Amino acid sequence: MYVLNEPAPQIDPALIEQLKLAEPATIGHFRHHGFMAPEIRLLLPGYRRLAGTAVTVRSYAADTSIVHYALGKLRPGDFLVIDRSGDTRHAMCGGGVAFAAKAAGCVGIIIDGPATDVQELREYDMPVWARGLSTVTGKAQFTFGEFCTPISCGGVAVEPGDAILADENGVLVLKPHEIAEAAARAVGMQTAEKATLQRVANGERLPDINGTNARIAEIMRAAKG
Repeated sequence: MYVLNEPAPQIDPALIEQLKLAEPATIGHFRHHGFMAPEIRLLLPGYRRLAGTAVTVRSYAADTSIVHYALGKLRPGDFLVIDRSGDTRHAMCGGGVAFAAKAAGCVGIIIDGPATDVQELREYDMPVWARGLSTVTGKAQFTFGEFCTPISCGGVAVEPGDAILADENGVLVLKPHEIAEAAARAVGMQTAEKATLQRVANGERLPDINGTNARIAEIMRAAKG
């Protein structure tokens, strides 16, 4: 049985560009939810930071049919996010899926399970985040699948139309209305950090700048009574 919905409206491109200025790890300094499990990693080497609109898929066991269906619905700027329903054996993305997704303008693919054909992923330059690689590939069995329904990926609830921000450090899911505030705060922190690092380069010590030494000294004084 299939559950098929239309993709959610895409996020305003201006917001996506704003989000791409923010590092997920910087947002991790002030936000504690929405981050996928660290086991879901970028399979291709080289730093990149990407953002887009989530198009969700839930696939079951070895059946790839719903993933192939999704390839016909992807739009430029979409992130394909695949819930594997607990399956960690069958690869839902290989060279053919990656090539088709790239041709559709897909930004990247995130899988709560393994992928395969990593050499072709490199060749097609399709960024894929996954739990690893597998030589056991999925098959189009036409049994089950859900398209554009709420899913779980990497321990995070993902709804169609959510924002995805991903780089080599991991994957973050945000609601569209959260983008502007989170991105602005992260960019501000990144700018401040550059100034701090310049002070360190000029000879100051980081724990003096950020107040660590002063706070520890205060704690020690209090402990001595």
